[in-house]
Amino acid sequence: MRFSIVFSFFLFMYGIAMGQNRPNVIIVMADDMGWSDIGCYGSEIETPNLDRLANNGLRFTQFYNTGRCCPTRASLLTGTYPHQAGIGHMMNDTGLPGYKGDLGTNVQTIAEVLRPAKYSTYLSGKWHVTPKVQLGSSQHNWPRQRGFDRFYGTIHGAGSFFDPNSLTRDNTLISPYADKEYKPDVFYYTDAINDHATRFINEHDGENPFFLYVAHTAPHWPMHALPEDIEKYKGKYDEGWEKIRTARYKKQVELGLIDPKWKLSPRDAEAWDDAKNKEWEIRHMEVYAAMVDRLDQGLGKVIGTLEKRKMLDNTLIMFIADNGGCAEGMGRREGIQYKDSDPNILKPMKATDLQMDMIPKRTRDGVVMKQGTEVMTGGADTYHGYGKAWANVSNTPFRQYKHWVHEGGISTPLVAHWPKGIPQKLRGKFDHQPAHLIDLMATCVDLAQADFPEEKNGEKIVPMQGVSLKPAFSGKKFKRQNPIFWEHEGNRGNTNRKMETGRKGSQWGVGVV
Repeated sequence: MRFSIVFSFFLFMYGIAMGQNRPNVIIVMADDMGWSDIGCYGSEIETPNLDRLANNGLRFTQFYNTGRCCPTRASLLTGTYPHQAGIGHMMNDTGLPGYKGDLGTNVQTIAEVLRPAKYSTYLSGKWHVTPKVQLGSSQHNWPRQRGFDRFYGTIHGAGSFFDPNSLTRDNTLISPYADKEYKPDVFYYTDAINDHATRFINEHDGENPFFLYVAHTAPHWPMHALPEDIEKYKGKYDEGWEKIRTARYKKQVELGLIDPKWKLSPRDAEAWDDAKNKEWEIRHMEVYAAMVDRLDQGLGKVIGTLEKRKMLDNTLIMFIADNGGCAEGMGRREGIQYKDSDPNILKPMKATDLQMDMIPKRTRDGVVMKQGTEVMTGGADTYHGYGKAWANVSNTPFRQYKHWVHEGGISTPLVAHWPKGIPQKLRGKFDHQPAHLIDLMATCVDLAQADFPEEKNGEKIVPMQGVSLKPAFSGKKFKRQNPIFWEHEGNRGNTNRKMETGRKGSQWGVGVV
């Protein structure tokens, strides 16, 4: 009897110790953000909080995503290649196993794997791994059903930052203007994502650690930003895309991020001198920069909350992007286009109305949505992308864009910050080993001391495809057995053992097939 009591006490104390020693894990992901768009990777955009994490953490120079939104999210969440998770493309079902457009039951999310290891699991932001979005549709692949204890965000992908579509708390679709739990003076989705991430940390209770996934929609189109943030970048881009791109390349060399022998890839856009509507183009980049800036401001609140709760030292924060800069020409046609008839008549929505359109026909207060070259972007009644030329800047010094598996499409920053796990001698340094989203699940399982299931509900689970990044946090090499692969829309690539030097190759990185 006495032995049993002592043994039980030992197990109890061991459980507490294990919970305290295992780190919290936060993955923060930007949307449609290029490799060079944050200060610590060469940008002129003000990102002091990310720069702080980089200077006191580790930066990876060859970390890769899948080149597109939905496949990246599927790969990140499951530790498998997107085709294995059923999302080789977007939310369309082609009838083929790798292209069902809905997260498979034969894969597990990080949240599903960490919960049995006594991690609390939270998600704030964009989901986008199921087509089941509409009211009354199946919620089998919504976050709460895929391992997350708490969720605030959007089930769908892109949308207005002032009135996002498919906004959801846990399993309930909500309107941001009739939300009793969150009432900011001005609703802006980037702030809402960061505020809820902060809330989840503040309200986290117990001895066990947490996993938090913060999935931003910034700086994906539409180019929406708050006036005070846009004002910060007035005049910053007046000299045009060529000079900004050259300045970023020079800064990357000075940082030691890239080898000076690697030349800047050829400009893939018209010359700035030939640009027809310079004021309009400048405005797009001012707004884009403001969006990245605001994301970083909110990240500062998350870091501050961790510090107040004395959690920062044993929290691994990893910052990435889902694909490279986007060259899509959203809303960039000549003239002006209205998304609804009667543009001079206000047609307000009720506060309780749900916004379910990716491109709203009107703003919440009834102003018609406008696109085209005669519309200065930034406000809630506009809807544009920043275009190919600025995307070329975002992806400095690489070729191509989102959709492609060239470096411009698949390269992402990875900033890793973990004071308890990354020694002083490595802080502010670079790690040049090729790594991929598939490695994030393996890293979480390793650090959480979790068990990855071989089957669930009688169905065989696809094994983890990646390797843990933990060795890199102490300056060691990964033990990767297989090459890393890519395929998207017929664009293919791989890294094999002969190409582990990566960007020194003639293709600026991965082997493009």
